[in-house]
Amino acid sequence: MFFENEALDTIFRGLLLSSLALFWIIIVVRFVGLRAFSKMTSFDFVVTLATASLLAGASQSSTWQAFFQAIIAMTALLSVQYVLARLRRKSGQFEQVIQNCPVMLMRDGAILHDALEATRVAEDDLIAKLREANILDLAEVRAVVLETTGDVSVLHGQNLQDAVLKGVRRL
Repeated sequence: MFFENEALDTIFRGLLLSSLALFWIIIVVRFVGLRAFSKMTSFDFVVTLATASLLAGASQSSTWQAFFQAIIAMTALLSVQYVLARLRRKSGQFEQVIQNCPVMLMRDGAILHDALEATRVAEDDLIAKLREANILDLAEVRAVVLETTGDVSVLHGQNLQDAVLKGVRRL
């Protein structure tokens, strides 16, 4: 692509193409916003992984066509994510169609076994999350929520306002 010496060409191509691809991602993210690499939804997470994979592919391209194909795919992914985020903000119905709902796994110290079964979360995994949150007594737990991103939120303290549980399903 650049040099007759294969080793030198590989090194230079890797340095140049990875730098160009990374610079391109920075430019696109400036337009679509910081949400591009957030983990707010499962779709955001998939876009982040796919973009990283495309960056790796662009860095290893052996032709300009393959490089630009990866660059165009990155742009398309981040653009679709931007459009979907805008649509979700404008339309509650659209959000309900594409967005998962957070699910309550535990409430006021009681484990909700039906919710664990429905979400395929093992009780041992739930207990591990409680330990991570420094829960010493199940009675301290106000709620545990499996978020749309797959994260588990452990809410504890004296009081829990209903607004914090807005949109959380109880199975």
